[in-house]
Amino acid sequence: MSFYDDPIFFPLSLGVALIAGIIGAFEKPIRPFGCFATLVFMVLLFYKTPIQAASIVFFLVLSTIASFWLLRKSTSKLRFVIALIATLAPLVVFKITETTHLNLLGFIGISYLTFKAVQTVIEIHDGLIKQMSLVDYLYFLLFFPTIISGPIDRSRRFYDDLHTTLSRHDYGLLFCKGLLLFGAGFIYKEVFGTFAHSFATIGPLPNDIVSQAEWLYNIAAQIKDAWAYSFYLFFDFAGYSLMAMGLSYCFGVKTPRNFKAPFAALNIKDFWNRWHITLSFWLRDFVFMRFVRFSLKHKWFNKNRLAISETGYILNMTLMGMWHGLTVSYIAYDVYHGVLLAVTELWQRTAFHKKHKNAWWYKFITWGFTINLVVFGFALFSDQIAQVMKGLLKL
Repeated sequence: MSFYDDPIFFPLSLGVALIAGIIGAFEKPIRPFGCFATLVFMVLLFYKTPIQAASIVFFLVLSTIASFWLLRKSTSKLRFVIALIATLAPLVVFKITETTHLNLLGFIGISYLTFKAVQTVIEIHDGLIKQMSLVDYLYFLLFFPTIISGPIDRSRRFYDDLHTTLSRHDYGLLFCKGLLLFGAGFIYKEVFGTFAHSFATIGPLPNDIVSQAEWLYNIAAQIKDAWAYSFYLFFDFAGYSLMAMGLSYCFGVKTPRNFKAPFAALNIKDFWNRWHITLSFWLRDFVFMRFVRFSLKHKWFNKNRLAISETGYILNMTLMGMWHGLTVSYIAYDVYHGVLLAVTELWQRTAFHKKHKNAWWYKFITWGFTINLVVFGFALFSDQIAQVMKGLLKL
């Protein structure tokens, strides 16, 4: 079964959501049924792919041992490093072997499970998690509405929801909101996303371009494809995220929002506060901020906060690119955004920006500039730019 794509998924997911709704209406804990439903969906997801099933079992055993071993002595730096490496190892092996098509230790959702497992290890070491049950930990990792592509929840927030039994009124409101979000996500993904995809016929320039008019026509077509592909990405991913949120709400879990009108962003920093929010905030909290603190503590760059921030942005986004995949297009996309974030940081320190940042004309110009930079980035992400360059070289 393919989640959020397979027609069978929708009646099954709505069926279990209805059962969860009945349990919640009687003010009973939904957690036991949620665990059972997640187990059922995991079997349906992996039963036809025994190699992936074995890989996810290996990942779960390794990450569980690492987390609970660290929990016994959370202040040990050596244990923390070992637990962190063990938790990251399956994803690193998969990303490296994916380039050779071996796909060792890979399974559907490995990237998002790794984020949640790594977060748990870090928060245990920080003393934020002092105890947790095995069932809660596994449920957090495998929670079926979000296992494929997020949104990336936070463990302590998730655990709080699990052990909070809402009143009939409060749960009824949450359940209805969940159904509305699920329906909106379905329309986003299946209607708007499909419509945008029909225009996004991304491909190389034809080989038989012989005149300037044809060249300009095909460049215009590529620009149209880039915009269409950008909207397709948004509606497809935002639609999936809304459905995941909605289904989560039905199980009493308030999975965080993942998109907030990203095409209204006034600059690249604003864009990443609106696009794939749970991923960008995860990297901000667990990579960028820790890099900044570590750099200041060890007096890197002579404690120059601007230099540290600039380096942190590029490092942060490069890691995101490697997380997407070890390909030129993925890494180029995220390095591109890292450089844009660094440039934005510099620009926002200028007197001109500080003087005009609230002016309507300035906001309009920065919005137009930002959205075109974003669309160009998506063309990098889709490998469209490489295809265009190949087409031009054949002229």
